[in-house]
Amino acid sequence: MNKTLSCMGRFCHDQNTSATAMVGTPEIEDSRQRNAMTTEHPIMAHVPQLRRYARALAKHEVEADDLVQDTLERALRKFSLWQQGTNLRAWLFSVMHNLYVNQVRSKQEMAPLDDDMDIPVGGRQEEGLRIRDLSTSLLALPLEQREVLLLVGLENFSYEEVAQTLGIPLGTVMSRLSRGRERLRRLLDGSAKPNLSVVI
Repeated sequence: MNKTLSCMGRFCHDQNTSATAMVGTPEIEDSRQRNAMTTEHPIMAHVPQLRRYARALAKHEVEADDLVQDTLERALRKFSLWQQGTNLRAWLFSVMHNLYVNQVRSKQEMAPLDDDMDIPVGGRQEEGLRIRDLSTSLLALPLEQREVLLLVGLENFSYEEVAQTLGIPLGTVMSRLSRGRERLRRLLDGSAKPNLSVVI
């Protein structure tokens, strides 16, 4: 979490200059506003959810942390575009969705699957293997299905929130969710081969 939150420090100024000498100047006012943003900005309340979703969406922790950092930076730059009174959580996840889709498109393919999955330390081996199998199967789903499954199952988004976040019709959400659940079940049962292609 410290790494995730460290990106907010980019929006802070170094306060080595004497406060007395700078009282009332534009520089100190701008610094105060930026410091207030890092500790009180409404975006901060959603950082844990963004990080959890990114960790499930991406494969590696470093990649997920970079995605969260990029999301926070873009959200802060574009915050004036968010309409007060609307769903801030859905807006933030939409920002992350757009960033991730752009990253996937630039790579032209998903990262290859391997056995380097994070397994909880200290728990029972069987439970750790089940978690690894679930993570591997989720990553094998087409991106469009994986996003919907994670938003509904992991983040408890309503269908309407998912539609708003991904910018798709409600019927498409339900269709992708149904197909994603069925394919995930088949992958976990071993009756379907992983599909590494990305459908956007």
